[in-house]
This record gives sequence, C-alpha cells and structure tokens, in this order.
Amino acid sequence: MSTGRLAGKIALITGAAVGIGAEVARKFRDEGAEVFVCDTNRVEGEKTAAAIGAVFVPLDVTSEESWVAAYAVVMDRAKRLDILVNNAGINIRKNIEEMPAESFDAMMAVNVKGPFLGIKYALPIMRKGGGGVILNMSSVCGLVGHKFTNETYTTTKGALTLLTKSIAVRYASDNIRCNSVHPSTVETAFVQTMFKDPARKAERLGEVPLGRLASTADVANSLVYLASDDASFINGAAIPIDGGVTAA
Repeated sequence: MSTGRLAGKIALITGAAVGIGAEVARKFRDEGAEVFVCDTNRVEGEKTAAAIGAVFVPLDVTSEESWVAAYAVVMDRAKRLDILVNNAGINIRKNIEEMPAESFDAMMAVNVKGPFLGIKYALPIMRKGGGGVILNMSSVCGLVGHKFTNETYTTTKGALTLLTKSIAVRYASDNIRCNSVHPSTVETAFVQTMFKDPARKAERLGEVPLGRLASTADVANSLVYLASDDASFINGAAIPIDGGVTAA
C-alpha cells in the first residue's frame, strides 16, 4: 500500500514532460499519488512517465476535445480525479509594442484557456467524487507588474490568479479547493541557457532577497503541500514561491 501525503490520490498534471511539471509529477509519485503525465511532447512525456511509474496521456490544453479525451483515460483507468495541476504555459518574449496579435492569442490560449478548460471538465468529476484540489501555476507576474517580463505574459498570469479565486469561492461548497502558486525565476534548462548572458543573470539574481533562484523542487514541494490534506483549509490563496521578490 502506498504511503505519503498524497497516498491513494489521483492527479493529472499538464505540461509535465519536462522542467517544473516533470518535477511536480515525480514529487507527487514519491508522495504516493497515481499520476497522469500530460503534455504535447510525447517523446519526453513517455520518458518521464516511465521513469516515475506514471501514465502518459497526450494533451493539447488549448483543445476542448483533447481535454475530454484525457479525462476519459483518467476515468477509465482510475475512476476519479482528486488533483488537477494546471502547469502548462508558454512565454513569447516580446514587449507589447513588438507582440503580434497572433502571439498574444497563442499565449492566452495556453495560459488561460487551457486551465479554464481543464477546470471546466474537472469540476463535475471532482464533485461526483466528493471533492478535490485544483492548483494553477501562475507567476510573480500574476501578482505584480514585473519589469523584466513582457506585458502579455503578465496579463495571462493575472487572469489565472483571478480565475483561481473565482473557482475557489464558487466551488468550496463542493469540497473543491483551488489555489495558485507564483514562482519567481525558476532554474530550468531554459533559464540556464538564458543566464549565459551575465547581465540577465545579474538582474534576476539581484531582485531576489534570498539571493538565489527558485529550484524546481522548491515549486514542487509547495504543490505537494497544497494538494495534501495538510492544506485542507487553504482555499483561494495566491502563494508566492519567490524568495521575497514580491515582498520588496
């Protein structure tokens, strides 16, 4: 019998093939959850799922049909859903004056429409199962106007922050909790590449009172807590994982 803070829980995690999502999936498995690794990247998604003993499900978060199909797999195999982690997101790094409208639409589709659709179809499943937890991956850019980040990304993450609160207050009576987490810059493979530019590295490290970047483990550990019964009275919260960036 599995043990851990998420023992026996069924979790679907989007954008879980690599990076933060893959680390969240691994931590959830370590804590006893049955995990569905969802991503458009089949090669890396299947690799991650195999490495941690999870199930890979192809998912395009911008597609309603893809969400319906993914939940059909979850229900066929696990019969319920306890935890939804809306982690998938993109950032097209152009300022507002340079951002094509098509790129704005693409970011809104992944960062806002994706969680919207995931929640839309998770709610009746969770309600039928007696409750659940929805966790949305926002950003410090969903709390403040971040001077190093483009306006479109900030717009999408701000929308996700308020979507979280709206779901939290409306569906608490169904024993469904919804919270958002707000990392500052996380040390992923992409960021390590970006930090080959000493100026960009200095600007990002310089804004963090703790003097380091967030690790993928920092983010994943926070999600484990929020998904667990230890956080049973935390609902509608926007939790920074930022070393003090938004406190300054």
